[in-house]
Amino acid sequence: MKRRPGQAPHARAPRPAGQVRIIGGHWRGTRLSVLDRPGLRPSSDRGRETLFNWLQPMLPGARVLDLFAGSGALGLEALSRGAAEAVLVERDPGQAAQLAAAIGRLDRDGRAQLVVGDALHWLQGAADRRFDLVFIDPPFEGDHWASVLQRLPPWLSDDAWLYLESPTPAPVHPGTDWLPHRTMSTRHAHGALYRRAAGMAAATLPGVANPSTGPQPHE
Repeated sequence: MKRRPGQAPHARAPRPAGQVRIIGGHWRGTRLSVLDRPGLRPSSDRGRETLFNWLQPMLPGARVLDLFAGSGALGLEALSRGAAEAVLVERDPGQAAQLAAAIGRLDRDGRAQLVVGDALHWLQGAADRRFDLVFIDPPFEGDHWASVLQRLPPWLSDDAWLYLESPTPAPVHPGTDWLPHRTMSTRHAHGALYRRAAGMAAATLPGVANPSTGPQPHE
């Protein structure tokens, strides 16, 4: 439609918030709001379902750290499936407000802690607990992986698990402190689950004898 002479162009309306859902557990089917933010790229339902099928045997009672939490889909999914506690770190105030609302609605037992701030800055603080499972799924536009992995060890239990998501064309590997367990890829994102090498003397997940490549979901 043409504008009349002297008429100002309409301001571009903000894109509406999207949603992701919790796949399984006590909060199964719950929708979580996702704002339109640069670099905010929620994992697909199919990818999260595959990941949590891998993790289900170790989740009950686990202490979980969800860095770059975004919608909180990973940390809240872990709680839904029996994790004992989860710390979710998100620096965007708007998305953190959406996440706080979801936690207030769902978490009656106080198992979720929301940290509104930068993940790297938070990791530089004193490690007052040790986590059994860590999710690292940062915006791909930044180069956060190396800095996060460098600061992570004081926060880890000896037999911790790590889920790392990075671009498919240039997947990130966490180094020799971690042994690969399962991987999956789409056209854009490569997800890999690792077990901390220090804990490999213990048994692997029940029913899983050796690390291997898992299903390859496609977009």
